Amino acid sequence: MSKRILVVDDSELDRQIILRFLMKAGYEEIVVAETGEEGLAKARSEKPDLIILDVMLPKFNGYKICRMLKFDEKYKNIPIIMCTSRGRESDEKLGMEVGADAYVTKDFDPPELMLKIKKLLGEEI
Repeated sequence: MSKRILVVDDSELDRQIILRFLMKAGYEEIVVAETGEEGLAKARSEKPDLIILDVMLPKFNGYKICRMLKFDEKYKNIPIIMCTSRGRESDEKLGMEVGADAYVTKDFDPPELMLKIKKLLGEEI
């Protein structure tokens, strides 16, 4: 069964990098959103198996989106990886407090991101 992944990022370059990694890893069902508002709407309408979520987004930031989804019975079980340039320990702590399942900074190591994705999707590593 194919897994649906939602990528929410306002940076075209960052979206393309993440999409390239996902497609190379064999994920074909990828949904994209460019703003927080669009990301929240697509999370609710597309019901993805996993969300890769930037923090600094127009409309709603990633922390707010994560909190809204994790405190909603219908969406709380969707794993969320926060993928952001905000790399301070306090940023990661806040991400985990609002319900993120993993937190990676945008200078991420692709194999590390893929490992987190596979683990959260319950796939073989």
